[in-house]
Amino acid sequence: MEIQAAVVEQAGSPFQIQDLRLDEPRETEVLVRVMGSGICHTDLAAAKGQLPVVFPAVLGHEGAGVVDRVGSRVTRLKPGDEVVLTWGACGVCGACRIGRPAHCDRFFKYNLTGRRPDGTTPLRGRRGEISGAFFGQSSFASHVVVDERNAVPVPPGALLERLGPLGCGVMTGAGAVVCALKAGPGSSLAVFGAGAVGLSAVMAAALSGCDPIIAVDVLAIRLEMARELGATHTVQAGQKDPVGTIRSICPGGVDFSLECVGDPEVLSQAVACLRPMGVCGLVGMTPPGTRAFLDMNTLLAGRTVRGIVEGDAVPHHFIPRMLAWHEAGRFPFHKLLSFYPLSHIQQAVKDMRDGRVIKPVLIP
Repeated sequence: MEIQAAVVEQAGSPFQIQDLRLDEPRETEVLVRVMGSGICHTDLAAAKGQLPVVFPAVLGHEGAGVVDRVGSRVTRLKPGDEVVLTWGACGVCGACRIGRPAHCDRFFKYNLTGRRPDGTTPLRGRRGEISGAFFGQSSFASHVVVDERNAVPVPPGALLERLGPLGCGVMTGAGAVVCALKAGPGSSLAVFGAGAVGLSAVMAAALSGCDPIIAVDVLAIRLEMARELGATHTVQAGQKDPVGTIRSICPGGVDFSLECVGDPEVLSQAVACLRPMGVCGLVGMTPPGTRAFLDMNTLLAGRTVRGIVEGDAVPHHFIPRMLAWHEAGRFPFHKLLSFYPLSHIQQAVKDMRDGRVIKPVLIP
């Protein structure tokens, strides 16, 4: 079928809206009409060539929409189902079998090349193949085909254009607190970076009963949002010393910290503000080869740095859980969102990079 999508021709090129040809779904795939797709920093890193994407490619991995058609062997979904799209995993490796699909042995092959695991793509342009399976979906498009395991059904009647970010960015932040760190009532937490991931962590910490919840960012407007979403304290980096300020708020250091920026210096601060035996969750993405330098004596005091991917969550369990929190008024992730037509994707990317918006969502 004919669709529209935002194509990146080669690393560093701008997004261009093009008419493409989308194959029919395979036996275990479904065709989804996209209602909204969030833009994530991972998409921007891929567009710059920092991930092994095969260009030309359609990116996007925070889609939500309606199932239009299903393959002959699909059992979990039917036409008309409303779904949030998420990343892929093999389902059979050791990590998948113990409920850690974000650490799947084949995560690279299933998500980062823009191709299906077998190397094929469902998209064609005027000049040939276009990668159309980024994180199993390539949702900067009007329609996508995804494996049924990548589509999480949600109750009908939800505002689907809002829900795509639950599949990655929001899940990453909230899952880091709830699933990975398991921060409970009374736990102290410092969140470095008040973007979509960090603010989702703040919301999850608030509903989990953490106290204090300290948000750190360079932008005052984002710290205001952090306060609105549940942060008990904020620190504007560049104006105050984050480590000293956090330790003045929480003498001895915090139980948990999250590095959501992807900056070696910020990681060192996130570790330095921990109490002995505290845990720093590393969430921020960096270019390959990025190195961080930590005081080894700091780690000898039992402090831990833990890498977290996709919040260490199981999407089919955690996405409905987040949606239930939202419906109960306890997880207002919609406050992070700003909406743009798909044709305005370049403006959405610029506004995101400039800090004018937190989580742009494209509406095909």
